[in-house]
Amino acid sequence: QNNGQPGWRVKRRKEKELIWGMASTADYFGFPVSQLHEPAIRRHGVLYNSPHSGRLYPKSFLAETRLDRRMIRRSEDVHVDSLFAEVVEQGYPLHAANFPRAYVDVNREPYELDPRMFDGPLPAYANTGSARVAGGLGSIPRVVGEGIDIYARRLPVEQTLARIDHVYKPFHQALRGHIQSLQQEFGYCVLVDCHSMPSSVRSGDRGATPDVIIGDRFGMSAFAWVSALAVETFQSLGFSVMRNKPYAGGYITEHYGRPGRGSHALQIEINRGLYLDETTLLLNSGFASLRQAIGRFALAFGEEVGSNLGFSRLAAE
Repeated sequence: QNNGQPGWRVKRRKEKELIWGMASTADYFGFPVSQLHEPAIRRHGVLYNSPHSGRLYPKSFLAETRLDRRMIRRSEDVHVDSLFAEVVEQGYPLHAANFPRAYVDVNREPYELDPRMFDGPLPAYANTGSARVAGGLGSIPRVVGEGIDIYARRLPVEQTLARIDHVYKPFHQALRGHIQSLQQEFGYCVLVDCHSMPSSVRSGDRGATPDVIIGDRFGMSAFAWVSALAVETFQSLGFSVMRNKPYAGGYITEHYGRPGRGSHALQIEINRGLYLDETTLLLNSGFASLRQAIGRFALAFGEEVGSNLGFSRLAAE
């Protein structure tokens, strides 16, 4: 689908050439690790980020995995970049990963690694003891979905470090640059990290299935009113919304959320059942209306943020 930006269809054509191992590793690294979809004019200092919707799978990676092409995608936030593409039409940039989460997970510390996965010792500075590593969900994941192993054998440590150097670090370098650019232009940045969650997720005392979960690291990554505004805006559009349970935000939200320094970060989890057949990974009839609703959210949320945290470029002119 075309989000109205000139490079969108070109990107989709290139994806068809690369997806599912149709390109060599060298070709894959020749493709941008991530892509920024820019509006014609930025309205306010809000940046959307989709770190888990990448779907360009290197041939070498597919040769290593023990999973078929459907199973390996179980960790993707399938089509979340397309779902949030409407924010660009409303005046807000969208930064999106091109690589899959199963290959490198940038919503982790860079060296959050499971030593059981690798042939050879890890660097002494690797974080091997986190709860995420124990669950198989480090920066180089061991599992997808409900604990399904990705690999049939151990990986060379050198290959792991190369993924971090060539994929993880460039992604964060780009994201950091986009945040700084908005801070310079508007005096602040609100990073909205975009994800999807299984429709089986339950939240709250009654075990309800929410449409949306807003995470702010329990008030640490954004001013309380910014989080409340996100919740209220989605509720005004007819969505059921929870806050921080069970998703409070990951490394990206924690790392870039410095509200005292003018850098706020929220995580948004969208219920996949609203727009996707979770078995076939095909879009359902709800996709178009949900995409439009997210565009309305971006417009209302951005205007209120801009009126409180600073002035848009248009207002300044």
